[in-house]
Amino acid sequence: MDVHEYQAKELLSGFGVPIQRGSVAYGAEQASFVASELGGWHWAVKAQIHAGARGKAGGIKLCKTYHEVQDAAKGMLGRRLVTSQTGPEGKIVQRVYVEVAEKFERELYFGIVLDRKAERVRIIASTQGGMEIEELAKTSPQSILQVMVEPAVGLQPFQARELAFGLGLNIKQVSRAVSAILGAYRAFRSLDASMVEINPLVVTRDDRVIALDAKMSFDDNALFRHPDVAEMRDPSQEDPREAEASQDNLSYVGLTGDIGCIINGAGLAMATMDTIKYAGGEPANFLDVGGGASPERVTKAFKLVLSDRNVRAILVNIFAGINRCDWVAHGVVQAVRDIGIKVPLVVRLAGTNESEGRKIILDSGLPIIGAETLADAARKSVAAARSA
Repeated sequence: MDVHEYQAKELLSGFGVPIQRGSVAYGAEQASFVASELGGWHWAVKAQIHAGARGKAGGIKLCKTYHEVQDAAKGMLGRRLVTSQTGPEGKIVQRVYVEVAEKFERELYFGIVLDRKAERVRIIASTQGGMEIEELAKTSPQSILQVMVEPAVGLQPFQARELAFGLGLNIKQVSRAVSAILGAYRAFRSLDASMVEINPLVVTRDDRVIALDAKMSFDDNALFRHPDVAEMRDPSQEDPREAEASQDNLSYVGLTGDIGCIINGAGLAMATMDTIKYAGGEPANFLDVGGGASPERVTKAFKLVLSDRNVRAILVNIFAGINRCDWVAHGVVQAVRDIGIKVPLVVRLAGTNESEGRKIILDSGLPIIGAETLADAARKSVAAARSA
């Protein structure tokens, strides 16, 4: 789960990471009022969407008067902001963040991510803030500093100091940077985050170190431990299909292909998508109905897959261990009859009560294409999508 910049800053601030004074606004007049309440002489108005590269797309404006703040907010709110990270569809701006702006001398990059391959938390920093880390890795890999955190002891102060000195900070700046780095790590660890990114982390003329921008992502499976974080979810920034799937406890990720997938088990789902690609097709989604693939869940899965207008065929691939193939087959038949599926449907059942399940599909009299193996199912679904 992602959160907005102002929410990430609120969370990080609670762990001692310095931020600028600011507040969120949902209307242009409210943005102007917020600026007057904050005081100061300059303000930054920032569109709040779950994506980076907002500045290049006109999603960040520096203002010198309250009228400029109001005009900037008016120009952003309700607009579809398209950045390099949103894709061509963009995201609707429904709120802006107004914060006090001041000059700074340096921009740094700082991030914390969970490195699943190394099974460690990886901390990344660079002297070239304001740039995307992917771009930095290509153009200036030598500028990237990295620290691996030992899980048993966590991030140590000496590691934070090494990073701070590696960024070329002076003595005053180092102590403040260390405080910010350790605070960000505590937030990452305590809130079960999967990513914290402060880009840029700026150094001011009076040697303060401030998080000028912030992103945080969280492990969905740990949100039950953090109801205050879970309340920050903004469904309007998510794929509506993924939001609906989350409510039904289905694991769904929308893709760009035309073959809808309904599968039980994440590993089998990944293998199925790979096999579809190998057969020359493109999967339209990742969808794991889980171990309890009841007829009701299967029906919900069909509705979810068919909400994607690009879907030209559907592949159901079930390996029944905890489930039973006959139970799933009843769900497939019921869904086809209730929903009225108009696209070709390929079904492969294997495992417990496999023969009973196939018999139910065959006796239904419905135009369902059966398949014996995963490779056979992939070939048939690709052929069906091309002929649809």
